[in-house]
Amino acid sequence: MAADPSSPDSPSPDSPPEARAERSRAAQDAGRGGRLTLWGVAIVFIAVSVLGGHRAGGDVPRAPGGTTVSAGTERPGARQPGTGQAERSLTRATPTRLVIPKISVDAPFTPLSLASTGQLQPPPGADTNLVGWYADGVTPGEKGTAIIAGHVDTVTSAAVFANLYELAPGDRFTVDRADGQKAEFVVDDTETFAKDAFPSDRVYADADRPEARLITCAGDYDHTVRDYTDNLVVFAHLV
Repeated sequence: MAADPSSPDSPSPDSPPEARAERSRAAQDAGRGGRLTLWGVAIVFIAVSVLGGHRAGGDVPRAPGGTTVSAGTERPGARQPGTGQAERSLTRATPTRLVIPKISVDAPFTPLSLASTGQLQPPPGADTNLVGWYADGVTPGEKGTAIIAGHVDTVTSAAVFANLYELAPGDRFTVDRADGQKAEFVVDDTETFAKDAFPSDRVYADADRPEARLITCAGDYDHTVRDYTDNLVVFAHLV
């Protein structure tokens, strides 16, 4: 999710160091903005957009059309539980904190809701250490697909998901919950998708086990449209 305005570090798993450095320099440009577009959340049968960023001069981020995915849609390459893996899920409970040791993330959650436009409102851009979750969808640990979004940067500094691109299969993260339980997830995969070709049916479709998606902006920063070209998605499941 393009942090607040834009991102100093628009991480991408396959971005070379020099590309990330360029984005870091670009993030210092005042007045930039960025956004993370959620093209669809199957669980609620609606198209959703997550907008991120304070735009210069009060510019309003563009809201591209989304696609609706039915809960019965099969995800291409859907990840299935391993053979003999015991299935478990937690009851619904508000997430309170996201901890990702590998990239030193320890951030509180804020609930995200839909605006009248049907867009998912982003976490407050002024707080660089904050993640959001779609509160009307699945909570992390419940059976289904939980959506967690975070800014990659702001106009002034890197944000909570600036180093999300460093996560790899096998890495783990934990979601602390209001019921006192901890939902521990293991990363299955990390992929970068062009925003104009985002596979909503794969990313947002419902799951038959507790899964989570960590999402932020990635790719190059396009100064013409004042947005990043891609989205980085981390696929994970409860262990």
